Amino acid sequence: MYLTSFLLWTTAVSGVAAQEGTDKLQTVIQRLIDAGVDIGGRILGALIIFVVGRFIIAFLNKLLKRILEKRKVDAGIQSFVCSLVNILLMVLLIVAIVDKLGIETTSFAALLASAGVAVGMALSGNLQNFAGGLIILLFRPYKVGDWIEAQNESGTVREIQIFHTILTTADNKTVYIPNGSASSGVIVNYSHEETRRVDWTVGVEYGEHFDRVEDTVRRILAADKRILDNPAPTVGLSALDASSVNIVIRVWVKNSDYWGVYYDVQRAIYEEFNKAGIGFPFPQLTIHTAKD
Repeated sequence: MYLTSFLLWTTAVSGVAAQEGTDKLQTVIQRLIDAGVDIGGRILGALIIFVVGRFIIAFLNKLLKRILEKRKVDAGIQSFVCSLVNILLMVLLIVAIVDKLGIETTSFAALLASAGVAVGMALSGNLQNFAGGLIILLFRPYKVGDWIEAQNESGTVREIQIFHTILTTADNKTVYIPNGSASSGVIVNYSHEETRRVDWTVGVEYGEHFDRVEDTVRRILAADKRILDNPAPTVGLSALDASSVNIVIRVWVKNSDYWGVYYDVQRAIYEEFNKAGIGFPFPQLTIHTAKD
């Protein structure tokens, strides 16, 4: 009788323990499921915010650019403002995603502030570039479309961004020049003035009559209607070199005609000099031999 009671008691206790273990396991599983659903929902929401946010940012950037173009704002200011607004909108998007993921934005803002100080010290050069971009837009030493030379690089200004000026070189390379360096360094703007001077130095043989050479050159210049009459073209004897008499030729043209005139006149000089029998010099060396 006692044995039967003990077995019944043991079975009951085991059943209760098993039931409690099952309940705890179910509770843990349910909590994991709830946490997974919550985290999954937040991640899905963050992804939706990211996709929709990028779409809205792209739309706002296009809208802003259209408004600036309609108001005929300078192209350099357009690219600068659009670049700045794009960065600000991306920061707001990141904050919204972080908030959706459940990270406290106040803590995140404090973290950003402290990180910003450290990053700002590390990226002080970029702050100078930002200030340089503002100086460039304010004083306008160049604008989009100008051909400039800066930091030993030359090309057409394609964009003026918040940190860099983007150039396209003559051989179609893309060059990024820091705005800080550009604003504080020497800038040569070849497009600032409406006219430019084209120079050639042509060597002829000793013994050639200068008047004949000058007449030939002036006929070539008079035939090219792109060459301006005022200031008048200049043809002069610039140097008596070791192997040649150097003739300097200077004319003024519209900025857009510079390279066309340079190459066309140089070719015409070569062809007309050959027709007229005006010789081009070659380096000469006179050797004296001593007799025994």
